[in-house]
Amino acid sequence: MLLKRLLVGLPLKTAQAVHERLSKRLALAVFSSDALSSVAYATEEILLVLILAGAAAVSWSIPISLMIVLLLTILTLSYQQIIYEYPLGGGAYIVARSNIGELSGLTAAASLMIDYVLTVSVSVAAGIAALTSAVPGLFAHRQALCLAAILLVLVVNLRGVRESGRIFAVPTYFFISMILVMLAAGSFQILTGQPGRDLVPSGNRPAPVVEGLTLFLLLRAFSSGCTALTGVEVISNGVSAFKPPEPRNASLTMAGMAVILGTLFIGISALAYHYGVLPREDETVVSQIARTAFGGGPLYYLVQVATMLILILAANSAFAGFPRLASILARDSYMPHQMAMMGDRLVFSNGVMILGAFSCLLIVLFDGDTHALIPLYAVGVFLSFTLSQAGMVRRWLAKKGPHWRKKLIVNGVGAVTTGLATLIIATTKFVHGAWIVIVLIPLIIMWFRAIHAHYVAVAEQIALERDHRPPPPRRNTVVIPISGVNRAVVRAVDYARTHSSDIRAVLVNVEKEETALTEIKWAQWGCGVHLVVLPSPYRSVLGSLLDYIEELLKKDPDGWVTVVIPEILPARWWQNILHNQRALMLKAALLFKERVILTDVPFHLER
Repeated sequence: MLLKRLLVGLPLKTAQAVHERLSKRLALAVFSSDALSSVAYATEEILLVLILAGAAAVSWSIPISLMIVLLLTILTLSYQQIIYEYPLGGGAYIVARSNIGELSGLTAAASLMIDYVLTVSVSVAAGIAALTSAVPGLFAHRQALCLAAILLVLVVNLRGVRESGRIFAVPTYFFISMILVMLAAGSFQILTGQPGRDLVPSGNRPAPVVEGLTLFLLLRAFSSGCTALTGVEVISNGVSAFKPPEPRNASLTMAGMAVILGTLFIGISALAYHYGVLPREDETVVSQIARTAFGGGPLYYLVQVATMLILILAANSAFAGFPRLASILARDSYMPHQMAMMGDRLVFSNGVMILGAFSCLLIVLFDGDTHALIPLYAVGVFLSFTLSQAGMVRRWLAKKGPHWRKKLIVNGVGAVTTGLATLIIATTKFVHGAWIVIVLIPLIIMWFRAIHAHYVAVAEQIALERDHRPPPPRRNTVVIPISGVNRAVVRAVDYARTHSSDIRAVLVNVEKEETALTEIKWAQWGCGVHLVVLPSPYRSVLGSLLDYIEELLKKDPDGWVTVVIPEILPARWWQNILHNQRALMLKAALLFKERVILTDVPFHLER
């Protein structure tokens, strides 16, 4: 408990929830770090595909980047409309479920949940890659560094939304500032006519042509670059976390995020082309650009530190989005209801910890390799984009309202463009790992429905019907299993006498001498409670007790049987192994038996 308070902090009152709301400045750090951080590897992913057609094909990175920025603009306008229409948050899941149907909503939810787990894994892996680019000696320890980074972000998020926003605001704005400085330095070199494509960073060599420059290759490059758009929907999922007026603040924050993201992304792509940067295994593209723009030195290392921090802390966007989505699903009975409960610090702690566990698992499975994780990325999030935009189209057609035709066109264009992007990403990345996500989505939907079916069945079985009347009083027989007479047993008898008049202590006759001694002691200490001695030819204590309880149930089909168990609890946990586990076995055997109530009366031993 002391460690928890040290790491997480003191509990917050429910009334303090309103004070945990986020300003636009903090919200940008909490919800946009994922989208902003993707510029650190999105250009590199485009170049990794284009380079297969040789160095000359790299020039296509600019038009591809412009297409992605155009798609970002469409998505931003579309999600701003969703924010105003659904101010309580929920994003793609709520929009798709309320306008298209349950299956579409669950598909969007499953896609987003996969994307959130991948966001944490990819962002942290890319952050550690930035670190190992600057300090190559740490490359062999990248998996351990990734796991440590995830645990750090997890603990910070358990401290609360506003506190995590304060912690992450500095690295987020530091990254934006350093990349803008890098872009300014590169732009100055271009404007002053300093060497561009001839200034190739040390270590790059002319790339061999592996395959031809085909439409399919360009589409693959586009799908890889679309990782720059992952995370733009997180703000729409967390509108309720903003300070009032929530929709306006969320919309403005999304617009600001889009402008910054588009500027950084197109700027990095332009400088990579200007400097002739090609992907390298031991150094990231951003590292090469910074090294060339600044010629090494402190500014280069500041860019690397800023990139590492934003990529690791980009996982915070997922830690903000996943628990909120899980809580909405739990509210609708598609996830365990525990996911809807807030923890001590007014955050959905269960969702935070589950996201951390799955992200760590992915890091271990893929050895912290960014390029191995990237192909799994973007499929799910673009599918959710498409479903949310299609849902809004259905909503405008049904609802109409002021300026509905303009809104319909915006969301319609969004649905078509993201739908095409989804098809491109799914087909071009299918054999490279996207098939895993495509298989997982229906499995998660089946899991959602199984949980929902369980809760529906529970609700039906425990519901009070209109003709239901309060039950008449029933007979309650109290059974106290004993193996001897001691203070623990007398304590249990004392408790039982306050709850029933029909009390029976039950002793299984395993050894005649001990049974006779117990009967003598019982006459003195049994408080007048009747002692039943059960025969046991095969020395089965548990079997004889169960048979006796079953016999009582048959004699009184409407009655209750309460089994009061005297249990000795040692002062230290390890001392439990020195005592027999008869009480534990009895509880396990009776727990699911109809009309049998278990009551444990503990007797605590002193140290």
